[in-house]
Amino acid sequence: MNFDIDIRKTLRSGKRKFQLEVQLRSDCQRLVILGPSGSGKTQTLKAIAGLMTPCSGHVRLGGTTFFDARAGINLAPQSRQLAYLFQDYALFPHLNVRQNVGFGLARGWFNPKAREQRASVDHWLDLFQLAAVAQQFPDELSGGQRQRVALARALVAQPRALLLDEPFAALDPALRIVMRQELDALQRRLQVPMVLITHDPEDARMFGDQVLQLNEGALHAQPAP
Repeated sequence: MNFDIDIRKTLRSGKRKFQLEVQLRSDCQRLVILGPSGSGKTQTLKAIAGLMTPCSGHVRLGGTTFFDARAGINLAPQSRQLAYLFQDYALFPHLNVRQNVGFGLARGWFNPKAREQRASVDHWLDLFQLAAVAQQFPDELSGGQRQRVALARALVAQPRALLLDEPFAALDPALRIVMRQELDALQRRLQVPMVLITHDPEDARMFGDQVLQLNEGALHAQPAP
């Protein structure tokens, strides 16, 4: 079982209350959660990653328990060994491409050195065709290059699964098509289990071995893969 998730979380903002209740079990390699803005997609992804703690339930991936409220288990995000690709890519503006990718391997408080050579970093720079821009900074890159840097940083540590938060939303329509194709080919080659959240049906069509419909914090449909 790749994904076994049963979580509940009550979120409050002023007088507003939002109830998130998500239950899913899936053996699929490519799981897509589709829903409009405000439906609870990002909170679900954060619960999987350990960036948000549910009120109750459990999160299990590949047979490993990351969170279990009854058993008192709540692994830190770093211990879950998951790669999280934020919607805005969250690249460090003061680090060059090589340093950003190498940060996925960093331990402690020190940033990777600007010209530090690591075979694993070189591998991903070559794979994503980023070697030529390795010394450039994020604000000098195109949208597609920034996404490739973020993916390389996410994958360099050999994660158990890849979590993608609206990965194509910041790209123009033409580039979106290209990057969908690149991610599709990459995931099929690496066979890394993937959860992708999106409001775009085209993302769901291309990546959804299984597509889950989420609306107002509740899972309304779980079609068979």
